[in-house]
Amino acid sequence: MAPSLRRITTMAGLRVLVGAGALDRPVRWVAVSELEDPTPFLEGGELVLTTGMRTASWRPYINRLVHRGVAGLGFGVGLSHARVPEELVRAASEAGLPLVEVAQETPFIAIGKAVSDLLAAEHYEQISYAFEAQGRLTRAALRGDGAAAVADRLAREIGGWVVLLDEAGTVRHAAPPEAGERAAGLRGEFARLKSGAAAVALAGPEENVVVQPLGGRGFFAVGAGQPFTPIGHTIVNAAASLLTLALEQGTAPERLRSAALRLLIAGETGTARDVLADVGVTLPDDPVVALAVAESGPLRAFHSPYGDVTIVICAESEVPQLRDALDEPVGISLPGPLTCVATAVDQAVRAYRAGRGKLNFADLAGQGLLDLLDSGAVRAYAEVLLAPLDEQRGDLRESLRAYLACNGHWDAAAQLLGVHRHTLRYRMKKTADLLGRDLDDPAARAELWIALSVPGSPGTG
Repeated sequence: MAPSLRRITTMAGLRVLVGAGALDRPVRWVAVSELEDPTPFLEGGELVLTTGMRTASWRPYINRLVHRGVAGLGFGVGLSHARVPEELVRAASEAGLPLVEVAQETPFIAIGKAVSDLLAAEHYEQISYAFEAQGRLTRAALRGDGAAAVADRLAREIGGWVVLLDEAGTVRHAAPPEAGERAAGLRGEFARLKSGAAAVALAGPEENVVVQPLGGRGFFAVGAGQPFTPIGHTIVNAAASLLTLALEQGTAPERLRSAALRLLIAGETGTARDVLADVGVTLPDDPVVALAVAESGPLRAFHSPYGDVTIVICAESEVPQLRDALDEPVGISLPGPLTCVATAVDQAVRAYRAGRGKLNFADLAGQGLLDLLDSGAVRAYAEVLLAPLDEQRGDLRESLRAYLACNGHWDAAAQLLGVHRHTLRYRMKKTADLLGRDLDDPAARAELWIALSVPGSPGTG
């Protein structure tokens, strides 16, 4: 929403001469012009500023501005006119156009800058609101019945109504419930969408409606009492994407997802991809993270029951948003390749069962066995043990950590580090030589993992 004329006159200290009752008009820009007819260069909604040096007849001038739909007129005194001409005041009053006096000490450019700042601030607020609304819609998609929850949230965001329909035009969900009655009047629009239209917009004096398809899964209609702004359309489009995703994910049977997770844990990543592709579910790209949540928790990402918890497999970039949307407790694994899902699931379940709210597995390191040890002594021993790595090159310690975290799987650890497995093999041989340890020995691995995990030692964060 553009700033009102009232807000601008108050901020700039302008004296209102005519039209005090129409100061709530939005001002979309400031136009400075000394032309007798500036309307060819106006779009409507401007606050026009002039000193009147080239205008001889005010009534036709005012009529042209009103016909163009300007928000108001500001007259600068002290240059061509010592005061606002009476003829101008009468013409503006008769035409209902707000007229303000601009004192000589108030530069026109200052008013223009003030309006520009207000427009920029309000645009930023609208964009911020759109991002916040998208976040609320995403959280709604993660809870309960995703499609219905998104529709309910969207209706609140736009202050209107939302109706979800299947491919045949039958109402699936309406928010509020009585909005379902509107579906019958939109059947013509559904036919247009089926014939290939991307969206249909209907504008009326009392209501504005947008109807969009949902990726072959049906349609949804959105209505509001005011026109949809660009930000409003952004929110509606975000909801359309979430609704499409929710409906597509809802087609995958739960037992199929359980089978896919078992395949992932068994290392059959390719087979799991193929199984899920048949029902329109796509596995995230590396690096991925496993989240363990309550079995009754949100089920709007790739998931499957696993014991007393539900496992969510997502891209690392999605973790902050999911973490905020999920209710406690939540266990979060370290990021890693999809081929190491078994390790990630184990980490997530361990963090979940620690019962400490929303816990990262990384935060769990050093809180079990290490709590029973003298941390000072362990830290001193770790520094001596790992010192040869730090004296040689900085990437050996991190490479060792990745190698141990992936249980010695070369491909997984190399992928985690972003290096070739032959490079990792060279680094581990160098590490073994420097430390004098056999990295295939479980005891040596355990000792090195503890040394890398002890709180306060270099590289533990």
